[in-house]
Amino acid sequence: MDKQKQISRKSHHGNLWFEAWLRFKRNRLAMIGLIMVFSVIMIAVFAPYLAPYEPSRQLIWTEGKAAKLASPSSAHWMGTDLYGRDIMSRIIFGSRISLQIGIFATLVSLIIGVPLGALAGYMPGWVDDTISWLINVVFAFPFILFVLAVVAVFKNPSMVVIYLAIGLVTWVQIARVVRGQFISLREREFVEAARALGLPTWRIIFVHILPNAIAPVIVQATLGMGSIIMIEAGLAFLGFGAQPPTPSWGLMISIGQKYLATGHWWWAIFPGLAIMYTVLAFNFLGDGLRDALDVRLKR
Repeated sequence: MDKQKQISRKSHHGNLWFEAWLRFKRNRLAMIGLIMVFSVIMIAVFAPYLAPYEPSRQLIWTEGKAAKLASPSSAHWMGTDLYGRDIMSRIIFGSRISLQIGIFATLVSLIIGVPLGALAGYMPGWVDDTISWLINVVFAFPFILFVLAVVAVFKNPSMVVIYLAIGLVTWVQIARVVRGQFISLREREFVEAARALGLPTWRIIFVHILPNAIAPVIVQATLGMGSIIMIEAGLAFLGFGAQPPTPSWGLMISIGQKYLATGHWWWAIFPGLAIMYTVLAFNFLGDGLRDALDVRLKR
């Protein structure tokens, strides 16, 4: 009987995910977001093959003309910067930096936020009160100042420091979502049955409840990717993110905006468009996942 129940439960979950995929496919913006995210990932993976030049190579002369601050042309589709580096190549390689920070900072926020949110939602009383107080404190503190404080401790922060700094700020959104899900699930019949069988608390939390609360976490993590990419761009703009000559979109905008008044608009505009495209892609995908995984919208 237990094996039949397990098979039935797996089949039920399989049908739910299949129905969610069908709802996702019917959402045009969601599919557009999926394609956009896939294109960014492919650009990052195949950057060495797609970029026409090395991102840090100074092209002093191109076709007999000085390549410094060259306007967009057939030789350089997005122009060059003050150092004669191809903007398009640097944007292509910059996608790696943005995706790395988005993925690893999200992992940090999940590692912190999921266990704390689960404990807060499953254990009412002083455990919930303490974790909720911590969430409110971190959430109320200006996140950019918190990240800057963490990053500023290091004179030349590595990418790992940036991952951790952003993850230490963004975990509160994950924790709030998980806590809310656990509060709604902790009194369900299958949880009561697990308690009656004498299963340990950690098993009830991570084996029985968490799989049923994972859908909103996936949605929040996907939507958070766009926010994290924006945070990284803001840090780089302020000089606290990736350091030169690393091809970072935020750093390119920070330096290029100084030359907007002189008519060299491409140095800042194209990296800004790359950020907008990537953030929009994850927002479309996250909204689509939310609509697909929310059973209340089942049609």
